[in-house]
Amino acid sequence: MRMRIMGFGLVVFVTGMLAGSTWQTYAAQTPNDPACGAASMPQVRTTLYFGMARPKGSVSELEWQLFLRDEVTTRFPDGLTVWGADGQWRSAAGTIDHEQSKVLLLVHPDTAAARQAVQAVITQYRQKFDQEGVLWEEARVCVAS
Repeated sequence: MRMRIMGFGLVVFVTGMLAGSTWQTYAAQTPNDPACGAASMPQVRTTLYFGMARPKGSVSELEWQLFLRDEVTTRFPDGLTVWGADGQWRSAAGTIDHEQSKVLLLVHPDTAAARQAVQAVITQYRQKFDQEGVLWEEARVCVAS
C-alpha cells in the first residue's frame, strides 16, 4: 500500500524542543508578533506524515535514517522531532487501509526559503520511495526564548 494524502486521527504528546541558542538565531530573522507577546517569537510548526509502505516492500529503518540525515537535517539543521505512527485512510475502492508511518515535526521561520526546503523534502521522499503523497500540515506558533 502506498501512502495517500490522508487525514490521521493522532493524539500525540511531543517533547524535545530545540536549544535556546536556536531561537536566538531566529530572533534576528523574525520580527516580534504582537500575538506572541514580547517574550516569544512567531514561527511555523510544520508536521509531515510519511508512509513507510511502497509498491515492493517498505522503507527500512536504515533508509529512513539516511533520508533524515541527508535530506531533512541538511535543510533543517537546528533540530527536529520524529516519531512512528499508524496511518489509516479510506482508499478509492472504499476499503480502510493501514500503514506504518513516520511523523516529522519542524519549527522554523515563516520564510520562502523554509517553505521551499519543506517542499524539497517532500519531493525527495516521493521520488526516492515511490510515494503518491506526503501529508503536509502547518500552523503558526509562538516560541519562547
